[in-house]
Parts: sequence; C-alpha cells; structure tokens
Amino acid sequence: MDEGAGVEYGDKLFWLSVLIQRRYARICAEHDLTPTQATLLCAIRNEPRRMTYLAASLGMTKNALSQLVDRTERRGLVSRVGSEEDRRVIVLGVTAAGKVLAEAVFSETVTRLPEVAGSLDADGQRDLERLATAIVEAADVPASGLS
Repeated sequence: MDEGAGVEYGDKLFWLSVLIQRRYARICAEHDLTPTQATLLCAIRNEPRRMTYLAASLGMTKNALSQLVDRTERRGLVSRVGSEEDRRVIVLGVTAAGKVLAEAVFSETVTRLPEVAGSLDADGQRDLERLATAIVEAADVPASGLS
C-alpha cells in the first residue's frame, strides 16, 4: 500500500469514527447522558464490575473513572459496593433506574448504529458486520463487557 493510499484509508477510518461517535452522542443526549456515562452504564448493565476492570476496559485512569462514577452516582444511576471477598476492592453496579436507562441506551445503540451503513447494499452490510466482528475479536475486548 503506498503512502497516499494509507492516508486515504486512515482518513476514511477517521470519518467513520466521527459518524459513529456523532450518532452515539445523539442517542446518549436523547437519554440525558454523556457518551461516557452511557458507556459506563452499558458496561455494567448486566453485572457489577470492579473499578479496576472498568478503568482498564474503558481506557480511563482510575481518577477519571472515579470522577465519572461520582457524577453518575449523584444521579442515582450507579452504586459502589465493597467486595465481600476483599474489602479493598470496589465493585460498581447499576441501580434500578440505571439499569432501565442502560438497557434503553444499549437497545437504541444496537438498533441505530448499524444505520451508518444504510447506504450499502446487503452484501456490503454483511461485509461490514463481519469485519467489525473480526476487529473487535482481534482487539480482545471481553465479550461479557459488550453483551
């Protein structure tokens, strides 16, 4: 691949990222959440997670995550609980209100994000789904953190 093609490819990935982020931000705003708050809620909607796990999974520093949790906790959407096995470990879970909101955001996201590929024919959409799956799996994103 020559340098010009690489720049063009990188440019396309950049704009794809922008399209996805804009659509996600709109979904989050419709639920009165920032994208970061929504991502946190979706990450813990099915089961509580250790704060250290969340910081690593979400690519945040522990301090940034703690500030995010403080803001989200004040809204009554998450709660911190000490681990029964190790009192030094903090586990974060959703409250009942947080669960409802997380499920709504997640449902809207999985329904509306694929619309970015709406102009592709059926084969193109299947190709994008296959490639997106391969990229996420190769990145070793924990499946339980996504579902």
